[in-house]
Amino acid sequence: MAVVNEVALPGIGVRYDFTTEDGLRFGVIHHRTGERELVLYEREDPDTAHDFVRLGAEDARTLAELLGASQVAKDLAELEQGLEGLAVDRLPLGAGSPFDGLTIGDTGARTRTGVSVVAVLRPDGPHAAPGPTFGLVAGDVLVVVGTPRGIEDLALILRSG
Repeated sequence: MAVVNEVALPGIGVRYDFTTEDGLRFGVIHHRTGERELVLYEREDPDTAHDFVRLGAEDARTLAELLGASQVAKDLAELEQGLEGLAVDRLPLGAGSPFDGLTIGDTGARTRTGVSVVAVLRPDGPHAAPGPTFGLVAGDVLVVVGTPRGIEDLALILRSG
C-alpha cells in the first residue's frame, strides 16, 4: 500500500497525497464544504499541479463506488458480525505508568482482563503481534482486542498497576 501524506489546508480542509505505482504524484483535497478535488501533479515538478478535477458530493460517492468502496463496506460489515461483543481500541502507555520499562506479560493483560494486545504503535512504526516479552516504553500505544469492559479494566491497569 502506498504511503499517504496528510496536509492540513487552513480554511480549506485536508489534502491527501501519494505516489502511484507508475511514479505519478496524485492527491485528493477534502474541502470543509464536502466538495472534493482530484489533483495530478507534474512529473518533472511534483509540487506543481498539472490538473484538477472538482467532484461534488454525489460525484465523489459515485467514484468511490466505482473504486470498490461498497465491497469494502460489505466485507467490514460481515467481519463485524463475527466479532459481536468484541471491541478494538488504542490504549496509550503514559509516562507515569508502572509498566514503563516492563513487558506486555508483566501487565497480565490477557489473564487479568481477557484482552489481547495485537500491536504496539511507536513513532518508528507499528509492531504487530508482540509477544509477552515485548518491552513497553512510555509513549507506546497498545492496540487491543477484547470486551469493552475488559478494555476499560486494562486501561485502568496500565495507568495504576
